[in-house]
Amino acid sequence: MTTSSSERGVSLGMPQLPPPAYPDDVRARLETDAREIIARYPDSRSALLPLLHLVQSQEGHVTRTGMQFCADVLGLTTAEVTAVATFYTMYRRRPSGDYQVGVCTNTLCAVMGGDAIFEALQDHLGVGNGETTDDGKVTLEHIECNAACDFAPVVMVNWEFFDNQTVQSAKSLVDDLRIGRTVSPTRGAPLCTFKETARILAGFPDEREGAVDGGGSAGPASLVGLRLARGETAPARVVHPRDGGPHDAPQDRAVHDPSPTEHLSSHDAPQDTSASDPAHPAGPTAEEGE
Repeated sequence: MTTSSSERGVSLGMPQLPPPAYPDDVRARLETDAREIIARYPDSRSALLPLLHLVQSQEGHVTRTGMQFCADVLGLTTAEVTAVATFYTMYRRRPSGDYQVGVCTNTLCAVMGGDAIFEALQDHLGVGNGETTDDGKVTLEHIECNAACDFAPVVMVNWEFFDNQTVQSAKSLVDDLRIGRTVSPTRGAPLCTFKETARILAGFPDEREGAVDGGGSAGPASLVGLRLARGETAPARVVHPRDGGPHDAPQDRAVHDPSPTEHLSSHDAPQDTSASDPAHPAGPTAEEGE
């Protein structure tokens, strides 16, 4: 007995109809903006990334109509545009919320509480990864590194930082977003909607009052390397890796003054390995799968 492709749930790959065109007034406005973007580049196809942000600012995600528009103004095929739009995660391929809430679940944020925050927000909002609340306000997703490890765990809303989060603070944050209460990022510009953020990413100025005054900087942990490069060093310490950590140096022991580039760590101490001590060779290496 055989089953048809439709019964097996297999698509025959029939071609889609052309996407609907933008209304004339919308297309005229987007064409004006597109010409300004394209003029910034010696090769017009280099404007594709900001143009995708531009069409995303129109509907909140990159639609087939938006990709067709980009192809038309750049003289590209829709396949070329689609290849780019599907590669970068900042381009949404389906309707999403006014606020994109991204929880960092990379290593440091995860162990500092990011995994717990993400799980709690899924339960609290009743959505999964990449899904949007019924009111269209919040889209939740996990993010692989927000590049703010010294403020872990970090949550981003429309790419603005909310540092040192907890489960409770993250729940309060999304609740405030859903009821329209003003929330302020830890640093950076004031929060705006995802469509407004997309237009800024397309390269147009943020004209809100005080927007360009927002700022921020790296935290102390991120600046350690910069201080060492400048020759600024912390007081010297003797590290005893075998008995639990650093101690003040005893009076009868010389204190090593580290160079600006030296990092004091218990990992710097000689270890009993086959490389450093032939008398203690490493055991046999297990084959994969054993």
